Amino acid sequence: MVDSKRNEVQEKVVEIFTDGACSGNPGPGGYGALLRYGEVTKEISGCERQTTNNRMEMMAVIEALRRLKRPCRVIVTTDSQYVMKGMTHWIQGWIKKNWQNSQKKPVLNKDLWQEMLQLSRPHQIQWKWVKGHHGHTENERCDHLAREALGKCKP
Repeated sequence: MVDSKRNEVQEKVVEIFTDGACSGNPGPGGYGALLRYGEVTKEISGCERQTTNNRMEMMAVIEALRRLKRPCRVIVTTDSQYVMKGMTHWIQGWIKKNWQNSQKKPVLNKDLWQEMLQLSRPHQIQWKWVKGHHGHTENERCDHLAREALGKCKP
């Protein structure tokens, strides 16, 4: 009985849902994330006075990953193709090319890509994309958190 409980806990997955928002691009921005482990859900959000939408999308993932206290199986669901493709397709090439993109220019947001990569290393992460503003319950909630945080950063 004890072994089956331990295996059940080890099989649980942390679900992370994220979104970012910006008023102007660049301009004030906010991010929101929802973390779920079993029956426990935690919401986080934050803002910056001068940023871009892509940076806020990335900050949502970064701040969620920072909350994980030990290696986990994780599913990150985002409506950002930039974040998903960056982490699943582009980042290894950027590293091999010394953080240059396919046009031989410096990769934008290198600081955040490096931080996201570092924070993701201890975990087994599955990246999922959902279309934004199409009724996905958790994505809509993250959008609300991001816009609410954005409102707190506007001058």
